[in-house]
Amino acid sequence: MNEQLQPLKKPARTGKAGRSGTQDDIVYAHIFEAILEQRLAPGTKLSEEALGEIFGVSRTIIRRALSRLAHESVVLLRPNRGAVVASPTVEEARQVFFSRRMVERAITELAVQHATPEQLNELRHMVREERDSFSRGDRGAGIRLSGEFHLKLAEAAGNAPLVSFQRSLVSQTSLIIAQYESGNRSHCSYDEHMQLIDAIEARDVEQAVSLMMHHMDHIDSKLNLDEESASDDLHAVFSHLLKKPKASSKG
Repeated sequence: MNEQLQPLKKPARTGKAGRSGTQDDIVYAHIFEAILEQRLAPGTKLSEEALGEIFGVSRTIIRRALSRLAHESVVLLRPNRGAVVASPTVEEARQVFFSRRMVERAITELAVQHATPEQLNELRHMVREERDSFSRGDRGAGIRLSGEFHLKLAEAAGNAPLVSFQRSLVSQTSLIIAQYESGNRSHCSYDEHMQLIDAIEARDVEQAVSLMMHHMDHIDSKLNLDEESASDDLHAVFSHLLKKPKASSKG
């Protein structure tokens, strides 16, 4: 194979995969990041052969990574037809957003009780990174950081099953936004995120939940049924990996 798998540009703060780990950990993390950044279009065929060439790994490793993504409902494994990025229907989108609201409410209530000063400081740092990404025109990174904010908030809630469920919901939400968001691409989530942190720090559960529900309303209000913006070209999506020089590998 011509290319060697490269680590992520930044550590994945809240997932199992990051810069290090097994090869399928890193492949999983790259694809998950591409979904969060809306660089992979819903319905994109995920060719094992193409991904193996891109990442410089065997098809067995690709299958393991795709299986993990399928478990999170962002990839569909079709018998005898290969894997594709999930393409949620309107009804599925409504169900995901309903679930997000329920989970976000529970996470917010628990975060008010359990979030530590260190965790709140880290959340603020993430919001500043999110704002800076949008300011310099890096919309993909801004969207990813917005999703990671919600995953880090779930960690601050201190409930492991909610973290796992939220990870699936956040990635599915990114696909829904990529598929159904209106032409208005303005984002002010970082302001809403910072207000939410302030309410959590003040231990004001009523205000924090109200702000979270308003935030979800804001996301929901930007959806329609017409827009698609991500790419279905695997080599284009992962071009930043293919351009890097080969590195020797001993394992």
